[in-house]
Amino acid sequence: MTWRQVLLLSCLSAVVLLSMLREGTSASVGSPQEAGEEAQEGVKPKIFMQESDASNFLKRRSKRSPKSRAEVNVENRQKLRADELRREYYEEQRNEFENFVEEQKDEQEERSREAVEQWRQWHYDGLYPSYLYNRHRI
Repeated sequence: MTWRQVLLLSCLSAVVLLSMLREGTSASVGSPQEAGEEAQEGVKPKIFMQESDASNFLKRRSKRSPKSRAEVNVENRQKLRADELRREYYEEQRNEFENFVEEQKDEQEERSREAVEQWRQWHYDGLYPSYLYNRHRI
């Protein structure tokens, strides 16, 4: 029961606080009618434009003049630089992967060589080369 009272009290205080803030902002501007009229007149021209002006703007945007040679050169240089950076990045990634693969292959070869060496030592019969590899057919 007490949590309902706390919730009700907090909601009521929030409503009172918001109503006081709303009254304070309207009072600081001056009379509400004058402030509302000025705000309406000031906002409308800034946000909206005449239909003819909007269509002229869009027509001008669709018939843009061609880019100057300097602008084209700058854009091409930017594209080339981006391509070069991308190429360097992928080349570095490929080199790192190749190094990793080479290390893995070397480790595998080393383990394989050690295993073969251990097998030969275990099966060595005192003869050189070992008897298993030099059997003569009778």
